[in-house]
Amino acid sequence: MVWHFAAIKRHNCIMSKFENSYPSSWYVASSPILAEQPAARGEMSFDVCVVGGGYAGLSCALHLAKTGKSVAVLEAERVGWGASGRNGGHVGTGQRADQHSLEKWYGKPTARELWRMGLDAVDLVSDLIKEHEIDCELGKTNIHFAAKKSHVNELRNEVDHLRTEYGYDLIRGVESSSLEELTSGKGFHYGVVDHGARHLHPLKYCLGLAKATMAAGASVFETSRVKNIVTRNDHAVVSTDKATIRAHKVVLTCNGYLGNLFPPIASNIMPINNFIVATEPLDEATARRVNPLNASLSDSLFVINYWKLSADRRLIFGGGETYSDKFPDSIRDFVRPKLLAIYPELSDTRLDYGWGGTLAITRNRMPDLGLHKGVVYYAQGFSGHGVPTATMAGKLIASAIDSASDDFDLMSGLRTLKFPGGPLLRRPSLVAGMLFYSLRDRLGQ
Repeated sequence: MVWHFAAIKRHNCIMSKFENSYPSSWYVASSPILAEQPAARGEMSFDVCVVGGGYAGLSCALHLAKTGKSVAVLEAERVGWGASGRNGGHVGTGQRADQHSLEKWYGKPTARELWRMGLDAVDLVSDLIKEHEIDCELGKTNIHFAAKKSHVNELRNEVDHLRTEYGYDLIRGVESSSLEELTSGKGFHYGVVDHGARHLHPLKYCLGLAKATMAAGASVFETSRVKNIVTRNDHAVVSTDKATIRAHKVVLTCNGYLGNLFPPIASNIMPINNFIVATEPLDEATARRVNPLNASLSDSLFVINYWKLSADRRLIFGGGETYSDKFPDSIRDFVRPKLLAIYPELSDTRLDYGWGGTLAITRNRMPDLGLHKGVVYYAQGFSGHGVPTATMAGKLIASAIDSASDDFDLMSGLRTLKFPGGPLLRRPSLVAGMLFYSLRDRLGQ
């Protein structure tokens, strides 16, 4: 669900002291970090060169390698270094946009296909975890709360619509009088319980994909920042400081870290920053009050709050955004008020970790997939729905490269509205809009 990340800019407040290591987080502290892979060097040739070692890039490389194609993955830092290793770990059903909006924009037949693909994406994540025996704390169920009374009817209608029009019987609504069955959190007016959703430890999942990708025969190169991509009629040349790679196809999965690497698609997305804290381990009684179903949870604010419990009963709570290149001086102090507004009972609970990362959004929150001049495929703009959507996007691109894919054609055919002003001027308008909706959140409108 949530997330989540233009050249890569290193934020000193979250970087560890070791060059090319992972930003400090509970995820890093609780994961079996893989041995660092070598940087790309010299001149090489591959069928496909994937730029970006997150969910989308690794999923694409894994599925391509299974078909026998030679694949190189170039990651500027470490696999899972960006949003794929820092997000909330929610694996939500559907798309980031709701079905009513999709029906309005694209018509009911296409909306139904998008709903089906959203369910397929959740199944894909679960299937990859099972197939490759990835130990990533996979759990079930998401609960989405109405944070304002004005949101109740919208969520009620969504539940009814999915049950009656889409035959989705894994979802149910819970009225305000019964919300204590779902959480001890305050300020909610309605709850949507989706038993078809999943949640997981995002970095462990990403590292598991990386292991599976390498086991399938793909080459993974870390600390290999791509500097330039030159396209020809039937191939492309990808350059790093130390390597030149010739490939029949290139796949760009940089998301919020794309920067100006490939200008034709840069204005399709906007990088924003999101922040998470991890509490000290809660005692069993408190954990049961906070999250009796051990679900992933979120609210309906425009600047969404999202949370879940870790395997050792820490509350992993995400909330708050920034829209510049800077992170807050203290992420824990930045997020704490948002956590305590929902769980005042945790006022004396220690926050052991605080971290942030950069994700990419699109204007309508639908992912941006496409093919440029027959050579460069891309997937980006997952808009906080990245665990399932990015994993599926990688598979769709792999299918399109290997033979053909109706689902890739459908997704790439969805119109992506560019942010006005291009990469240099898009941020001021976004900041103004985001601040307006953030103010509405604070005013309860």
